[in-house]
Amino acid sequence: MPDDHVVYVLECADGSLYTGYTTDLERRVAEHNDGDGAKYTRGRTPVVVRHQERYESRSAAMSREYEIKQLTRAQKERLVGLA
Repeated sequence: MPDDHVVYVLECADGSLYTGYTTDLERRVAEHNDGDGAKYTRGRTPVVVRHQERYESRSAAMSREYEIKQLTRAQKERLVGLA
C-alpha cells in the first residue's frame, strides 16, 4: 500500500518531543502509551501525535526522520505547530 511509511513527532507528558518511524501509526502510538514503545517514551506517557508525514518508501521516511531529529527544539516546535 502506498504512503504506508510514517514519520511522526510525539509530544510526551513532560513536554518533550520524540520523533519516530512506523508503518502503523495507531499501533505504534498505543505501544508508546502502553510502555512498550521506545525506551525514551517510557515514563513520559501519555504521548500525543503532534505531527505526521507519509512516504511511499521506507528510505524516504527514514531520511526525513533523521532530518527532523537534527532540528533544534525551536525548529521542531515550529514544525509541529507549538511555536
